[in-house]
Amino acid sequence: MARKPSPDRLLAFFTDTFGLGRGGSICFLLLIAGFLLFLGYLFARLKPPTHLTITAGPPGSLFETNAQKYATILARNGVKLRILTSHGSLENLNRLHNPKSRVDIGFVQGGLTNALGSEPVGLTNATSSGQRGSDNRAAASPGGPTNALPTAQLFSLGSVFYEPLFIFYRAETNFTLLSEFAGKRLSIGPLGSGTRALTQTLLATNGVSAGGATELLTMESEAAAKELLDGRIDAVFFMADSASSQVTRQLLRTPGIRIFDVKQANGYTRRFRYLNQLEIPMGTLDFGRNIPPQDIHLIGPTVELVARPDLHPALSDLLLEAAQEVHGNATLLQRQGEFPSPVEHEFRISPDAQRYYKTGKSMLYRSLPFWLAALLNGILIVFVPLIVVLIPAFRFIPTLYRWRIRLRINRWYRALLALETDLSEHTTVEKREALLLRLNQIESAVSKLKLPASFGDQFYGLRGHITFVRDRLTANSKVQSN
Repeated sequence: MARKPSPDRLLAFFTDTFGLGRGGSICFLLLIAGFLLFLGYLFARLKPPTHLTITAGPPGSLFETNAQKYATILARNGVKLRILTSHGSLENLNRLHNPKSRVDIGFVQGGLTNALGSEPVGLTNATSSGQRGSDNRAAASPGGPTNALPTAQLFSLGSVFYEPLFIFYRAETNFTLLSEFAGKRLSIGPLGSGTRALTQTLLATNGVSAGGATELLTMESEAAAKELLDGRIDAVFFMADSASSQVTRQLLRTPGIRIFDVKQANGYTRRFRYLNQLEIPMGTLDFGRNIPPQDIHLIGPTVELVARPDLHPALSDLLLEAAQEVHGNATLLQRQGEFPSPVEHEFRISPDAQRYYKTGKSMLYRSLPFWLAALLNGILIVFVPLIVVLIPAFRFIPTLYRWRIRLRINRWYRALLALETDLSEHTTVEKREALLLRLNQIESAVSKLKLPASFGDQFYGLRGHITFVRDRLTANSKVQSN
């Protein structure tokens, strides 16, 4: 039965092989163990995680719907996407900035930080029932403050779709200017939404603010639509981060509810560079009923897929691949292949995203399943450079070690040669005794040498040469005594 290796046998192996003492062997083993642990840690760090968390939008909103599509695509590659609902872009941005939220990516309305920085984000205390509230600029949105937020710590994977601002209102005649909404009761989106931030910026540009007859109400999209249909408010402002597509379609098809045609759209896009001019051609929503009855001009930013800087490169590629599948087709407001797009606004495009837009996925991820490509990529990153470094090192270390052992052996050969040089036929008795003492000291020191078994021939050769010199010294002594 084979004996199990024990620590003592392992230490004996290193002692016999490398000529190390017990303490040196223990240190060498600890060094190897630490090195292997470091490699394991490095490999685990480089391996892409199998879980991601995205902060999206309210249930039923386009943000939340797109996040569900992302989850389905990522699941095909073994990555589970956890979706957090939110009040919209502002809350998403605050979550991304807060490490305690443990959010990896999120949809953020383009130009949001510009809107926050250019105009104060006033919040009302009005309830979803449409009760009158006063303007409260110091109020905080869910997830953090509403002042301008730093963006240097975050990266963008690119713009993924347009987010038009829909304005629905009740009126006998068409409104042509946003300033005409002064003195009305307006639902401008829930707290924490990008809808609210952009709406307040645009209204303030037209001189419309809370106070007097003008009321800016904080309401969820479903409640706001009901209030508008019941005639208790005059207009609602909807965007994809706060309103469901079902609510928008309902209002588009309801008689007596008009959609605001932003005739100054070109001017707004010149004033606010993060806005885009969009258009819904006449009849495209319902040709039979001719909805809308004329071309409708809209404005809106793009939505960016924003990530923390520690997002794994492989997951960045996977998310952009999902974005192409979800957002790459032509729609009412965009052309085929227009998104995702590496257009920078407040957030810098991440280096991994820039590489993806230029060359696509790496060869491993194009050719192999995600889990296998991730495994092989980690091995290549960790072990290939290690092998490149270690192979020359392993070639050099034995040479260096042999040179060290050779120096130890040659030291006693030099002492033996010096002793033999002092030996002559006319050596006195006292000198012969001194030489014999030196020889005994050399032999005693050599016998204490700790050398690997691979140097046994040189060790025993040295001891044989010591015997040879002793025989010469003895023979010389007998000759002189005769």
